[in-house]
Amino acid sequence: MGMEIERKFTIKKMPDDIKSYPFHIIEQAYLTTEPAIRVRREDEEYYMTYKGTGGENTSLAHEEYNLPLTKEAYETLSSKADGAVIRKKRYLIGYGAYTIELDVFGAPFSPLVIAEVEFPTVEEADAFRAPGWFDEDVTGQRQYSNAWLSRHPS
Repeated sequence: MGMEIERKFTIKKMPDDIKSYPFHIIEQAYLTTEPAIRVRREDEEYYMTYKGTGGENTSLAHEEYNLPLTKEAYETLSSKADGAVIRKKRYLIGYGAYTIELDVFGAPFSPLVIAEVEFPTVEEADAFRAPGWFDEDVTGQRQYSNAWLSRHPS
């Protein structure tokens, strides 16, 4: 169990050296979106996540619980997805003390690209200065949440 504190941004352009960064291939399916219960494949690891809400600023910080799954359990559960399965390539880009997770979505969500940054404290999240290639801060905007996207694939 843990508290996840993150901010989300759209981007103006992809970093020039994007191909030099490590990445994960992610596939996730939502069994329910309220509360958010999802199953995820990240490369060759499989798990189920429950995302609750927490803190006074629920769009910035929320509870998150992860449980490991077998590949077979993942495949069974993902076949029961309530909505579209989300597929994305997640680049990991170092930025000072933080890691930018740059999600490049596959069909039917492409050309959507979202940058997320996780923080140890709400104070650090509030003080964060984004790099110049970031665009709008969309933290807390429902239409940029993966759970919402899974229900609105077009």
